[in-house]
Amino acid sequence: MANFALILQYDGTRYNGWQRQGNTSNTIQEKLETILEHLYGEPIDLNGSGRTDAGVHALRQIANYRIPRVLSRYSCQEIQIYFNDYLPADIRVLSVQKMDERFHARLNASGKLYEYRIDCGEVAHIFDRRYLYRVEEPLNVPRMQEAAKYLIGTHDFRSFCANRQMKKSTVRTIYDISFEQTDGILYIRYHGDGFLYHMVRILTGTLIEIGMGDRGISQITLALENNDRSLAGFTAPPQALFLVDVYYEDDT
Repeated sequence: MANFALILQYDGTRYNGWQRQGNTSNTIQEKLETILEHLYGEPIDLNGSGRTDAGVHALRQIANYRIPRVLSRYSCQEIQIYFNDYLPADIRVLSVQKMDERFHARLNASGKLYEYRIDCGEVAHIFDRRYLYRVEEPLNVPRMQEAAKYLIGTHDFRSFCANRQMKKSTVRTIYDISFEQTDGILYIRYHGDGFLYHMVRILTGTLIEIGMGDRGISQITLALENNDRSLAGFTAPPQALFLVDVYYEDDT
């Protein structure tokens, strides 16, 4: 089998998320697989590194597909050009790479970096407003940074998962949470080995409530210890969330 990796970028505003769904064709995966079928003349399964929610964007998403070698008649550049000729303007294939047959975009991923963008300046941003979450109240960023320290490490994040029926392990490791504030926008970046359904958005909602003084820092520990979704904050909206990068063990 020939194995190809796609490095993708997309604006998720008008899509129902990454994952193919039975009740809609309006997903990133479906758009890409439709083009693959046209290119090779048969259905091709595409594996994404992870599922971004409806309305969430990706600066660098990774996906791969395998095909019989007899179908492997196009160069990586030809595949990239074909995708970008037929994809809608809000999805782009940045590059195509031929990979070892064993490579799997999701199973081999060792970490992901997400960024959430909060508009908390004195005057709201106009032109970027569709990609920001506006908070009118002043945020105590040092307090948010102090609270974030309790989230770093390996924990059971069930309280920060929107799937109440989750049967698989909800233990994840967060390596770092960093904050950067510039031109009235607060960027919160989460680097971890993986994230649960809505996890980054719930973490962000919790930190925002702490920054506004509506929630105590000690409630972070309480939520982690009790596996109770009601102990964490609100789910921040999707339009301000970006998948920034996906990491693999051999990345240098």
